Amino acid sequence: MEKQYLTKAGLEKLKTELEWRKKEKKLEIAQKIEEAKSLGDLSENAAYSTAREEQAFNEGRIKEIEVIVKHAILIDHQEGKGIKRTVEVGCTVVMKVGKGKETITIVGSTEANPREGKLSNESPIGKALLGHKIGDNVEITLPGGKTTRYQIESIQ
Repeated sequence: MEKQYLTKAGLEKLKTELEWRKKEKKLEIAQKIEEAKSLGDLSENAAYSTAREEQAFNEGRIKEIEVIVKHAILIDHQEGKGIKRTVEVGCTVVMKVGKGKETITIVGSTEANPREGKLSNESPIGKALLGHKIGDNVEITLPGGKTTRYQIESIQ
């Protein structure tokens, strides 16, 4: 199992999902299975098959979350608090890209969401920025072969 870097908020979100899946979702699926069973012949019962598939997915997700939570490494500094010397998981980095600026937060793969500016420490950009300092120029070749140069302006 690889390390799973999580913020406190990300860990709490996973724990909440786990609790919901174990209690409410399991009960909901069990009710669907019972309703489908009451319709008779299970071999040709689409509602029963769908509910069983949903049950299998739910159980798989429960196991996945349990493993993530068990192996989680909590990112120990609070986002937005203080200036950091080097880029590490949990940091928010402001970079100059061409004539513009880009702000990203480097998180573990579980919390990655590029639309929210949260990039995984395993992504090409996240991986390339780790360990760099303010003022460093970092050249990154992105999937597809395009090379982009980033200059780190601040790290928090």
